[in-house]
Amino acid sequence: MLWARRAPSLARRGASAGAAWGWARSAASGAKSGQPSPESRADSRYRETVLLPRSRFPAQLPGRLQPEAEVEIQQKCGFSELYSWQRQRNTTNEFCLHDGPPYANGDPHVGHALNKILKDITNRFHMMRGYKVHYVPGWDCHGLPIELKALSELKETQNLSPMEIRQRAKEFAERAIEKQKSAFIRWGIMADWANCYHTFDRKYEAKQLSIFHKMYDKGYIYQDYKPVFWSPSANTALAEAELEYNQQHVSRSVYIKFPLLKSPPKLASVIAGSSTVSLLIWTTQPWTIPANEAICYMPDSDYSIVKCANTGEYYILAANRVESTAAILDTQFEVISTCKGVDLENGSCAHPTIPGKESPFLPANHVTMAKGTGLVHTAPAHGMEDYSVASHHQLPMDCLVDEGGFFTEAAGPELQNKAVLEEGNEAVIQRLQAAKSLLKEEKCVHSYPYDWRTKKPVIIRASKQWFVDTANIKVTAQELLKKVKFIPASAVNRMLEMLDRRTYWCISRQRSWGVPIPVFYHKTTGESLINSEIIENVVKIVEQHGSDAWWTLPVEQLLPRKIAAKVGSHDVLDYVQGQDVLDIWFDSGTSWAHVLEGADQRADLYLEGKDQFGGWFQSSLLTSVAIRKKAPYKTLVVHGFTLGEKGEKMSKSIGNVVDPDVVINGGQDHSKEPPYGADVLRWWVAESNVFTEVLIGPAVLSAAKDDINKLRNTLRFMLGNMAGFNPETDSIPSSEMYVIDQYMLHLLQDYAKKVTEAYKEYDYAKVIRLLQAFHTRDLSNFYFSIIKDRLYCEEEKDPKRRSCQTALTEALDVVVRSFAPILPHLAEEVFQDLPYKKESESVFRSGWINTNSMWKKPGLEEVVEAACAMRDSFLGSIAGKNALEYEVVIVIDPGLLFELMETLQAEESSSVSQLNEIMMASQTTLLSELPIEMATDEKIIKGTFLINLEGGDIREESSYKVIVLSATKAKCLRCRKYTADSLLSLCPRCTEVIAGK
Repeated sequence: MLWARRAPSLARRGASAGAAWGWARSAASGAKSGQPSPESRADSRYRETVLLPRSRFPAQLPGRLQPEAEVEIQQKCGFSELYSWQRQRNTTNEFCLHDGPPYANGDPHVGHALNKILKDITNRFHMMRGYKVHYVPGWDCHGLPIELKALSELKETQNLSPMEIRQRAKEFAERAIEKQKSAFIRWGIMADWANCYHTFDRKYEAKQLSIFHKMYDKGYIYQDYKPVFWSPSANTALAEAELEYNQQHVSRSVYIKFPLLKSPPKLASVIAGSSTVSLLIWTTQPWTIPANEAICYMPDSDYSIVKCANTGEYYILAANRVESTAAILDTQFEVISTCKGVDLENGSCAHPTIPGKESPFLPANHVTMAKGTGLVHTAPAHGMEDYSVASHHQLPMDCLVDEGGFFTEAAGPELQNKAVLEEGNEAVIQRLQAAKSLLKEEKCVHSYPYDWRTKKPVIIRASKQWFVDTANIKVTAQELLKKVKFIPASAVNRMLEMLDRRTYWCISRQRSWGVPIPVFYHKTTGESLINSEIIENVVKIVEQHGSDAWWTLPVEQLLPRKIAAKVGSHDVLDYVQGQDVLDIWFDSGTSWAHVLEGADQRADLYLEGKDQFGGWFQSSLLTSVAIRKKAPYKTLVVHGFTLGEKGEKMSKSIGNVVDPDVVINGGQDHSKEPPYGADVLRWWVAESNVFTEVLIGPAVLSAAKDDINKLRNTLRFMLGNMAGFNPETDSIPSSEMYVIDQYMLHLLQDYAKKVTEAYKEYDYAKVIRLLQAFHTRDLSNFYFSIIKDRLYCEEEKDPKRRSCQTALTEALDVVVRSFAPILPHLAEEVFQDLPYKKESESVFRSGWINTNSMWKKPGLEEVVEAACAMRDSFLGSIAGKNALEYEVVIVIDPGLLFELMETLQAEESSSVSQLNEIMMASQTTLLSELPIEMATDEKIIKGTFLINLEGGDIREESSYKVIVLSATKAKCLRCRKYTADSLLSLCPRCTEVIAGK
């Protein structure tokens, strides 16, 4: 019988009123009145004979006690030694999670918490399952953001030398690393914190340059003059992974005309006699017009020659853009003639602002018809596609913009020294207006690339840079990616798509804080000097002295004369070191070579945010494939970003930034920002659907705390009822246990299997769902409510009581291990509070869930489910009333269902049978036919139950009747069941239990 089919009914099974657990309520009511009732006076002498739960384990830890308790647990249970302990275990099974290095440029934030806690849950699970976990935390330490933040602490930065900048940047990174490391340790992250990796370590830098060396030797690294994304605000080239797109960027878009200079031969007869013919162009970057070298068209598209109703001028534009363009220009176009784009071949037009300059018409496949006029202004120095066209047709590629984003002298005196994104743009528009080439200017809101560090717009600008030829790597990389497991599975498409878009990777940066590109330049000619021997020599120097040596050692030590002599007659002193450093994605992307062990050097898992598709995931893949034609990872787990609890971005201005330290230790005002401890943070991570955006805020955290407190109550009940119980000597064999206790073991087996599978799939939200369903529904609402009478009122060492204590011990062990990777502090707290001796002092050193295959007994489901169906009928008929005030008569026709119920109650009527325990009434009577003398006005509830045994081989639907009668006997002063002969006496069971007391 499928458990899920009847889950809803199980959820109702805790609806009845209590038995002996009413002691706490009666004591409380007496205290309120100030005068004990006659009943409480009479039964107070029996209170000490009831075995109520005893435990020091608190239901919840208020206020500041939670953080303090966690720190104490970390120290007592050896959190700091756990990683090294598990590394020393004698096992061949190893699990390697390679840590993507967080950036060392600021305080720890909730994004760090999400990532690090997900990794720690993963590592702790695998460690508990017997794997030797390999996890080396690292930090990404170079790059512009660190450099900028370090310099922002100084008043004067203009005259700093590269070494002064590097020293300041390193000190800043080291401080950030210590802050982040302390936070990670406080969150309970298991690692060898004394042996982390940093991208500024000299051995790491040397290994990185060795990768550069191998890629250079294979022909994957080259220098070229190309347009690249350029950040004027940071004075450096950027790779696409360093961009973020502002969807609300506003550009000054213009419609301009390029006068026809040379008519295309195929259109000569059509255009002949027309006074003025121009090509219509639309661009959102007017500042690029001075660099125009051509006009591109789509060869297969249709183009029209139109006459403007307002001016009588003739224009050429795409046929399907005629109406929309006329509307924008507030005019009407009369179509004179239509031709194919290929008919524009061999034509040219005059540059709108530079007299005497001619721009040819050229075919190109990147021209689109979605916007504009279907004719594209082409500036080779300022566009990737433009560059490709220029390369093919050997056009000039002069860049008129310097590193600061200002027009150079070559742009002319009217534009020189003007910022292209500001006054330079305005100056170009004014020149177009003066030349009467500007038809319209309007604001255009669109997606535009920004420097993700400075948060300012970038430009595309041609310059001499170093590149990785990804075009010759990515085909292999894409094939290898198909063998990598992605979670979620859809993530592979995003990764393949981003890889496909990358034709080359610009790896040079114009900064001081980074690993130098080992190239020398001739002081006079500017000619570059680089080869294998030069790189190899620099690698050795960096391994010994660190990358600072590039700036501190003399050139003749970095470039030995014998090496220079092999490549020409120049003197070493004629050369100077290059000042470019490697892109930080190349820094971190080579981490696999430094961190991963073994000949294979592959990690079982990389786990990072979705921004790493174009970042670390990709740079690691490209460098690994280039060197050894294999991916550095077997599985990629990709999580989303953290947002405010309403789905909004976090910002200080909105006031919704969540600081992990405040979550753990509380804010200045604990009434508004209470201290929750690290386990609440970890619960938030685990319960979230991390594969989408992850929401966090006060309500989310408060709910997480409430969930943990509910779990604590369940744990406290189990711990409290284990007093005086030793599993080694007092356990009952499962075959001799009560059926309901065996059934609990059966459920435990199923729960353990599902939880383990969820962990294996990195679905920690499912683990939380399974845990909550099991501890609230199956344990608290169902099982605990049934066994309380047996736990509290039977004799302490009675096998019936030991039976449910055995089940509780197993349940506690399974439940604690199941959430230990998520809530390590709580798991250790419970483990320390166990009233019996343990093999290990730490739950993490004692392994994963260990269930017994003998617990799995599908036939039990039918017995318990059938009894529970009848109980539901009974409890439903007395909703809100005390079940102990009633007796139940169950009538079942002879057959399989009756036989199943007989296994729970052999005698006809009983107040202590297993069936009566499940029914939770004072007495249950089991009959095969309705008695003739049964009063006709008694409530009779009818129902049916489908028995399904042996995998469906045995199927039988049986009917039953449940008759609810008011209890005829008096309430027992000890157990509260209505089974005593008089108001001042005990029931037979309780009389027997206390006879010896």
